[in-house]
Amino acid sequence: MIRLRHKLLIRVFRLFDQLVLIAVALGIIHFRPDLLMQGERYPQETIFGVEVAIGMAAIAIGWVMIFDLFICYKVDRLVALNTQFENLVKAGVLATIWLAAAGATFSLDGINLRNTLIFFGLVTTTGIASRLFLRALLLSARRSGYNFRYVLVVGANDKASQVAAKIEDKPEFGFKIVGFVAETPKAMEEWQHHERCNWKVLGLLENLRHILVGARVDEIMVCLSTNTLLCDIVSIVEYARDLGIVARLMTNNEDAALLKNLHIEELEGEGVVTLFRERMLMQLFFKRFIDAMLSLVVLITLFPLLIVVSVLIKMTSPGPVLFVQKRVGLNQRQFKLYKFRSMVADAEQRQSAIAHLNEHDGPAFKIVNDPRITPLGRFLRKSSIDELPQLFNVLIGEMSLVGPRPPLPGEVKKYAWRFRKRLSVKPGMSCIWQISGRGRVSFDRWMEMDHEYIEHWSLLLDIKILLLTIPVVLLSRGA
Repeated sequence: MIRLRHKLLIRVFRLFDQLVLIAVALGIIHFRPDLLMQGERYPQETIFGVEVAIGMAAIAIGWVMIFDLFICYKVDRLVALNTQFENLVKAGVLATIWLAAAGATFSLDGINLRNTLIFFGLVTTTGIASRLFLRALLLSARRSGYNFRYVLVVGANDKASQVAAKIEDKPEFGFKIVGFVAETPKAMEEWQHHERCNWKVLGLLENLRHILVGARVDEIMVCLSTNTLLCDIVSIVEYARDLGIVARLMTNNEDAALLKNLHIEELEGEGVVTLFRERMLMQLFFKRFIDAMLSLVVLITLFPLLIVVSVLIKMTSPGPVLFVQKRVGLNQRQFKLYKFRSMVADAEQRQSAIAHLNEHDGPAFKIVNDPRITPLGRFLRKSSIDELPQLFNVLIGEMSLVGPRPPLPGEVKKYAWRFRKRLSVKPGMSCIWQISGRGRVSFDRWMEMDHEYIEHWSLLLDIKILLLTIPVVLLSRGA
């Protein structure tokens, strides 16, 4: 069980971070460091009225959510110091953006560019300094023989060897290895010849209960293959639960990807283990919010352009203004995608006649100088104006601003198994493929880009892709 002082330390750090945020924000509002740096005094005493109080409350709530999202507030010795610093910087950036946004909304004095940069610097520096102080304190205690956790490694194999080496090479983790448990007699015999003679095997896996009774153990690190020894792993976890000690399953990359979203639920009194439940709910909420707000703003702003383009299409080519086509979206849901028509009205009927001209590998169909494109349509495609009606798809939630491009149903039927992961997210108007040359990228590489996007998705990645899309569209790269 986690000891009381560890729980107290977590609460103290969570509270400390929030107090630092609030204190620094109130400080820049009251003392106006931007004016002090110019040799001026702040013009009058700051009055913390109702509007300021509401604004600060909104800011504080947002900060709690942001820091809980990025900062690991739990007893975890395995979080590296550089990872903590990276998370602090990410949280500091979003907290600063939230402060600037709320400051503009509630007209808070002193919330300007210079002061928000000062805020970010002070908050991040204080957070890093506090973590360094705690790390130095713990290392000092461990050098004196305190605050160690005694670890039993289950497994006598290459994985166990790698884990043990990392533990011994990183004393700041605060672990001491009490011994190893071999999975088979053969593994035990081979382990006897290991180069680190201090790594002693205490017995075989079948005798684990007796080993736990006779050894001082705080944690068990399981280094067994989940493919072949799942029943043994379940037994080990049960032993750990009975003794109230921590059990850690040291997974390979494939196992980690499978188990990282494991979630325990209940259905009418029955236990349910869910392996693939989305946990980035707050980021997904902000993604949808950004999609809805930006698409609405752009549609309103460009409404005159949309009208002009509609009139020009109608005047220069017979047929409808919009090209409506069935596409495949999230989890194979089909929807109607909207684009300004850039081809002749019967373009789809003519595709079979020019199929031999296809210049793209894989199931995708693309011809650079497609004979079906109208003169106006060529300009619309070059400038990406033909894509603007898809903002309606984004607004109603069928698409996102960023995501894999929506495929045709016929293309999906030809997908290899490894490509179907791109259907696990909403399709988008822009993606990594869009900003990486489009037509110059092979189909397999295009699919790999979408896979990388899904695996490493974050709100910051979406923002980066959106920003990189702007010059691609303006310069007509890859169109």
